[in-house]
Amino acid sequence: MIQASAPSGPLLGYRVLELCSTIAGPVCTRLMADFGAEVIKVEPLEGDSVRQLGYHVNNVSLYAASILRNKKAVSIDLKTQRGVELVLSLAEQCDIVVENFRPGTIERLGLGYEVLSRANPGLVLVRISGYGQSGPYREKAGYGAICEATAGVRHMTGDPDRPPARVGLASTDYQTAVFAAYGAVLALLERHKTGKGQVVDAALYEASFSMMESIVPAYDKLKVVPGRTGSRLQSTAPNNLYIAQDDTYVLISANNDKVFRRLCQAMQMPHLIDDPRFATVKARAENIDAIDEVVGAWVVQHGSRDVQTFLDNLGVPVSLVYTIADIYQDPHYRERDMLVTIGHPQLEHITLTGVTPKLSDTPGAIHHAGPALGQDTEAVLSTMLGIDAEELVQLEKDGVIGIRRVKERH
Repeated sequence: MIQASAPSGPLLGYRVLELCSTIAGPVCTRLMADFGAEVIKVEPLEGDSVRQLGYHVNNVSLYAASILRNKKAVSIDLKTQRGVELVLSLAEQCDIVVENFRPGTIERLGLGYEVLSRANPGLVLVRISGYGQSGPYREKAGYGAICEATAGVRHMTGDPDRPPARVGLASTDYQTAVFAAYGAVLALLERHKTGKGQVVDAALYEASFSMMESIVPAYDKLKVVPGRTGSRLQSTAPNNLYIAQDDTYVLISANNDKVFRRLCQAMQMPHLIDDPRFATVKARAENIDAIDEVVGAWVVQHGSRDVQTFLDNLGVPVSLVYTIADIYQDPHYRERDMLVTIGHPQLEHITLTGVTPKLSDTPGAIHHAGPALGQDTEAVLSTMLGIDAEELVQLEKDGVIGIRRVKERH
């Protein structure tokens, strides 16, 4: 089990101010914190709504313990003028500010980029929103799932004979977080050349739309509007779920001719290689039902793990459809440090998803689980802004800040 440790990584020395809620923004800054950035998360007095999501143990949000990891938690009411002044003072000492309010909100609060950069011209402001900072939809509310629909991704998700399905996870939020973090690092690289910061505009619908890369030119030239294909992959076969003898699903992807030949070898059906229906990628796509029937008939004669072993040995991409319980038993996840158990002051310990990507010389790490609401308010405001204990007490009484003193479990 990992105990709390000092930050390290390629972003060590950079300071990030997070003015975010729920998922996309907090994931963006979590990525930065995993690689050494000092992330100061500013929450309202009632806390980020992410603290109410998912499962709880002893009134501790397990989701918050992960998505807020490696951060400092400061509670400030931005509806008060003094609260805005405190945030402005903090931003003067930061390299990056990340916000995911609806466009126009931080300007109304007096925290627009013109104001933030006045005393800190090298500041990078990362703005995450549903539809971006410009355009006719800029002020629309947009969660990840909503923006998937706008991006055309929802239309293509699910089975063809059923309504469009949703992915069971916040995939667009996480994808947008990666683009936003990437944009922030690009802006920092540019700052090294010019000394100036800039604004990074990351939109949920655009991150989702980026997955439509192959669809856009096809519509332009051919007016193709692809529909839902269920568990199959569009225009590629065999690439599908097949049910094994033990009623377990196996996903097999033989996308190119070389891999398809290996699959035929595993199935002991070499004649399929020269069958004109299956001889090329294009031919298999045109005869997708026929090849799926052949592969499905072979898979159902064997146990799922036997199928996986056969195909792994011949280099055919294959996987059982894991549950989280399967993942906890899988040695590869442990070997790659993708299940990291770390100490927790209230829960004794907690297991979190590991850090990605893996860097050979300056890897990221998990230093501590997500803090409690307001846990670091005193320390941050006194250290960074020089606010003394008497003023902190008064600010708390005035409802400007929230302070939480955590009692550790013994």
